[in-house]
Amino acid sequence: MEKLKMHSPNLTDENIAKIRELFPGCVTEATDENGKLRYAVDFDQLRQELSDHIVKGPQERYRLDWPGKREAILTANAPIAKTLRPKRDLSVEFDKTENIFIEGDNLDALKLIQNSFMGGVNIIYIDPPYNTGGDFVYDDDFSEDAGSYFEKSKQSVSDGSRLVANLESNGRFHSDWLTFLYPRIKIAHRLLADDGVIFISIGDQEVANLKRICDEIFGVENFIANFVWEKRTNRENRKVVSSRHDYIVCYTKGRFQGVRPIAQLPMSEKALANYKNPDNDPRGPWKSDPAHAQAGHGTKAQFYDLKAPNGKIHELESGRCWVYTEKEMERAIQEDRIWFGKDGNGVPRIKTYLEAKDRGLTPETIIFAEDAGTNESAKNALKELFDGKAVFETPKPVPLLQFLVQMGSKQGGVALDFFAGSGAFAHAVMEQCAVDSIRRKCISVQIDEQVPVGSEAQKAGFSTISEICLERIKRAAQNISNQKEGDLDLDAGIRVLRVDTTNMSDDWYSPEMTQQEALLDAVENVKPDRTDPEDLLFQVLVDWGVDLTLPISRQEVGGRTVFFVNEEPYDLIACFDYGVTEELVKELANHEPARVVFRDNGFVSDAVKINVEQIFKQLSPATDVKSI
Repeated sequence: MEKLKMHSPNLTDENIAKIRELFPGCVTEATDENGKLRYAVDFDQLRQELSDHIVKGPQERYRLDWPGKREAILTANAPIAKTLRPKRDLSVEFDKTENIFIEGDNLDALKLIQNSFMGGVNIIYIDPPYNTGGDFVYDDDFSEDAGSYFEKSKQSVSDGSRLVANLESNGRFHSDWLTFLYPRIKIAHRLLADDGVIFISIGDQEVANLKRICDEIFGVENFIANFVWEKRTNRENRKVVSSRHDYIVCYTKGRFQGVRPIAQLPMSEKALANYKNPDNDPRGPWKSDPAHAQAGHGTKAQFYDLKAPNGKIHELESGRCWVYTEKEMERAIQEDRIWFGKDGNGVPRIKTYLEAKDRGLTPETIIFAEDAGTNESAKNALKELFDGKAVFETPKPVPLLQFLVQMGSKQGGVALDFFAGSGAFAHAVMEQCAVDSIRRKCISVQIDEQVPVGSEAQKAGFSTISEICLERIKRAAQNISNQKEGDLDLDAGIRVLRVDTTNMSDDWYSPEMTQQEALLDAVENVKPDRTDPEDLLFQVLVDWGVDLTLPISRQEVGGRTVFFVNEEPYDLIACFDYGVTEELVKELANHEPARVVFRDNGFVSDAVKINVEQIFKQLSPATDVKSI
């Protein structure tokens, strides 16, 4: 019976047949023998992508480079031996909810969920450190090779000590930030669906470097926009120049191919007020738009004298042309789609119909505070949610993030934020679900960063940012459920998981290090402190790539504890008890699950263990059978 690996995959052996599609950063610009620019494969970069150690030997070329880049690529690809442990006591509707909160280092979390959500995330929003000179980054100190990384990754989990100050006095100021962010965005690219989008908030300090990173990872052709958000409305007189904006960089994964990568926004009340029906047009309300355009955009067929129904001739102004050709304009006039004013003598304008609710607004690159809120309004809203306590200094406003959800999650699906902070994005996802009645799953990741000593958050009883984030999500869900009326299909639950060391003993990963006299002690491959079988269940879900949002039920079958994942036919059935009998195996096989897993030494006899695969071949041949 094949055993599960029980650690995240090493992706350095990915298929290289379609280099540009799989590794956009490995295609660069080079000069040919005639001195002309052409596309070329960056073999040094490609070699690094496919290597488990740092490769040396750079050559001159057009690319973004910094001290530590090869380390960053290695860090993104190297495996880890960690797991996600369920925390039922912190969760709400653990067995049924499709929302996930993960506490721990987001790089570890991303690696652990990548099998389960590879290519399945519809929208990603992150608000990483802006690198202002006093913020924190994660100390990803795994630079030797994949083997060393793997060994180090089995050490104790982060308790906040992984956070180091990235001070402006540091000589590797930009390099630290780039090395920190690069592997996280690289894994985010793997998680994103082909038609998915990613939004990244950033400030002036690193917006240029962020765009260069994303150009390399996503491909420059997949850049959508760099939104400018008005984060404040008052002047900051203590600064040399008062900064009123932040950026939100947006990319997609799949090339456009004529498909709109982001959805239109719903029309505001102000925009809807422009649609009227002064002539009782049976097609409904409309607004008028100019019937002429700049001459440079027109063809010869768009330059003519327009004759109105009352016989009046309308001549073009200098430098202008009509939007339609003469033939198209005549048809539009006959169909009453051209408006000449109430008296028929006005300048011709095109009727643009509201068409019920099908018409939306094309998003613009400037997002104003009056529509999306400011840092100050976001702080006040969060303060109100926490009973007047200012538990977080710089949250993003929920209306701003709702804009992003509307643009990037038009049909629902999975939303991900792995720099969750105060939990504003998860809050915005729930608010938008309540508005448009579209079901969305939300995954939030936040490291257990300590709150500042003496801060309002500490006075309110919070010790870490992750505690604030989780509490905010719970309170927001409750508020939305209370405020909305009717049949609101809102998932107000949250399944809490925590990044932790692997459940498996160290000699399970490196049996060659076990002494012969200790072999009997090595029969049990699970750590003695991991007595809850649900810990093992989630490590199996992570390793096997099963959707972590699926419903889970725990039942007693034949006197043994059995986990059933999803509805029948189940995605996974798991039994980690000892004393598994042939009768129990047959009963589970009758359910015909997609996968089944047992503890390797959990069978009542060796004969039963040998017969397991044969039983499933007879009763459920499509089931994948494995053990831990």
